[in-house]
Amino acid sequence: MDAQPDLSQLSDAELKELIRELTEEEREVSRRRRLLHGRIDLLRVELVNRLKGRDEGELSVVDVDALSRILAGRLPDLDRLEGD
Repeated sequence: MDAQPDLSQLSDAELKELIRELTEEEREVSRRRRLLHGRIDLLRVELVNRLKGRDEGELSVVDVDALSRILAGRLPDLDRLEGD
């Protein structure tokens, strides 16, 4: 979109046309956003279904509690994670 024109210099017809153009642009952006959200939702459902179907995912071999402590700044737990 171009820089905002000096609105005081536009005629009523030009203002109406600008409003119409921007409204149409907003509709197109909104439509595109809804399509993207729909695709994202479908991808998430597929990922969840795949993860549910696995007996053991990658996270099943991680000690989540120890990892949480490490991320919280308690680094001595690193030896426990690597040793187990």
